Amino acid sequence: MKNRVARKSLGFALASLVVAASASPAIAQENVLNLYSSRHYQTDEQLYSNFTKQTGIKINRIESEDNPLLERLRNEGKNSPADVILMVDAARLWRAQIDGLFQPVKSKVLDARIPANLRGKDDGKGAEWYGFSTRGRVIVYNKANVNPEDVSTYESLADPKNKGKVCTRSGSHPYMLSMIGSMIERNGEAETEKWARGVVGNFARPPRGGDTDQIKGVASGECGVAVTNTYYYVRLLRSNKPEDKELISKVGFVWPNQKTSGAHLNISGGGVAKNAPHRDAAVKFLEYLASDEAQSYFANGNNEWPVVKSAVAANPALESLGKFKAENVSIATIGKNQIAAQKILDRVGYK
Repeated sequence: MKNRVARKSLGFALASLVVAASASPAIAQENVLNLYSSRHYQTDEQLYSNFTKQTGIKINRIESEDNPLLERLRNEGKNSPADVILMVDAARLWRAQIDGLFQPVKSKVLDARIPANLRGKDDGKGAEWYGFSTRGRVIVYNKANVNPEDVSTYESLADPKNKGKVCTRSGSHPYMLSMIGSMIERNGEAETEKWARGVVGNFARPPRGGDTDQIKGVASGECGVAVTNTYYYVRLLRSNKPEDKELISKVGFVWPNQKTSGAHLNISGGGVAKNAPHRDAAVKFLEYLASDEAQSYFANGNNEWPVVKSAVAANPALESLGKFKAENVSIATIGKNQIAAQKILDRVGYK
């Protein structure tokens, strides 16, 4: 990761020097976009190259994990060359917003295409960030030893009948903080803390690894049940590797809370950086991400759901998950609740 970031940083610096030396300010403003992204999916390469083909705007890209990226932006301050910041979770977007790293954007295109509950704070000057794709946090279970009816809700993970069966990644990971933040919004802090304590009591092993590791743990029988983001599950469904096909054949899939609140959804999104030197290009890029073409690519390239209804998701594996009921909770509120979520996890020893 460090070598990749260093290479991209060098490329960024060289590209900036070329622009500065060979272009007037007006041309630089129009033809360059400096993108800071915690999305590190190879499938996004085509997404970015299509934007350049359509607009002639070259993208200089810095990719890193979310915490180092946010720290870099804070350290750069007013001198930051960042134009657009992309993050992959409501908790991360909220953190960037609280740190003052975004600026509001007024765009008729974005307001018309991005649902209001998938936008950041708007004090009348425009939203500070927008969600461009969604992913569900779902339950997977071992087909051989777990009854799906016993794990049909998030709340069931704390039920004593699932003692010794539950696996998750670290509770402090943003994916988990956001899910727990949504539970706080729906059920209140006291009930959520009771739930978290029950989950800790049901662990098959201490939290570790990423979402794919949770699916592998369920397939191997180390775990009976786990939570994962949908795009990890669909990635395995689409794989042609024999070992992945064997793995996924042992795992069942549940849309949680379909008779109550609905499944938790999170987002990948972004906004214009606070001190963006190429603001016009930045807004144009966000509007491009809301286009039908880009929205369809989120679905077909990285197995995420488009947020724009008119976009076509020609992804049979994603479609095979079926229709589902999603929770009706503001993404911005979920991000705000992450501090309370972390305090709950600390109190109950959810590492």
